Amino acid sequence: MAAVSSRLPVFPWDKLEPYKATAAAHPDGIVDLSVGTPVDPVPELIQRALVAAADSPGYPTVWGTPALRDAISGWVERRLGAREAAHANVLPVVGSKELVAWLPTQLGLGAGDQVAYPRLAYPTYEVGARLCGAEPVVYEDPVADLDPARVKLLWLNSPSNPTGRVLPKEDLVRIVAWAREHGILVFSDECYLELGWEAEPVSVLHEDVCGGSFDGLVAVHSLSKRSNLAGYRAAFLAGDAAVLGELLQIRKHGGMMTAAPVQAATVAALGDDVHVLEQRERYAARRAALRAALEAHGFRIEHSEASLYLWATRDEPCWDTVAHLADLGILVAPGDFYGEAGGSHVRVAFTATDERVEAAVKRLG
Repeated sequence: MAAVSSRLPVFPWDKLEPYKATAAAHPDGIVDLSVGTPVDPVPELIQRALVAAADSPGYPTVWGTPALRDAISGWVERRLGAREAAHANVLPVVGSKELVAWLPTQLGLGAGDQVAYPRLAYPTYEVGARLCGAEPVVYEDPVADLDPARVKLLWLNSPSNPTGRVLPKEDLVRIVAWAREHGILVFSDECYLELGWEAEPVSVLHEDVCGGSFDGLVAVHSLSKRSNLAGYRAAFLAGDAAVLGELLQIRKHGGMMTAAPVQAATVAALGDDVHVLEQRERYAARRAALRAALEAHGFRIEHSEASLYLWATRDEPCWDTVAHLADLGILVAPGDFYGEAGGSHVRVAFTATDERVEAAVKRLG
């Protein structure tokens, strides 16, 4: 068995520890803008649903309750602009990260296969490829950059983590047509879709993109950001019934079940849009304050039209920027965590509390 160190990259966040210690030494404490983890309360209606389902002594099903499948199907149609989604077109998962990491393995990919993902991307796409022995490859434009004879799984990510970039509808149409022509399976990571600021993100399942057919397409969605449910590990897939059917069988064998109380909480979360709008307002205010402060401090913000991050640069090596901000008591993520192309950028999350955002603004001023 190959050692983990030979199969996987170094866990990037470990390299940030010395800068975290510097930032934590600030007299007013650290402002941690490095990880996009929710800090606001879980909405009350979701907490109530979780508590009401707490007496769940039996095993939950991998496929989820009929109520959960109804909730996901209805949300997919209502929010994504997709055609009617049957129960066979949806599948709950135990948070989206485990899905990203283990999907190539569950699809049976291995040596000789390529898993493609954006040049600037969430590191777990690469990890998933390496775990099964497939070759990770990056692209700027998949149609122009990839060998369709070798790519078996194509990851899209719009809105992007880390850049906040949104793929226009016409680009999605072009990529989907190309992937279908060559029999390439498309998984679209859309976990930030409800957090568009200067652009309206579009799902790969939107009728205008997919032509009303889910064939060869699966969208990945999470409740971590929209509903502050990162601690619940609540996420789901929607799309091609044949692909989801295969994953369902594999996940049954692996016991990959969403906890019953979390299933009930997900039903409540997907049935309510008010809490999503309220959370958006919080993030919008924090985003505006941090963007203005960073720009006044000499940063340039690129992309960032959606998601929970500002993609910022001072046109210097990213670790120099990390060190500069750590001296101010502010911790951010270096851009090279997300690929070599991020070497002069940092990712600034606006998921801190209002009080910590205000502290960052003062320090930058």
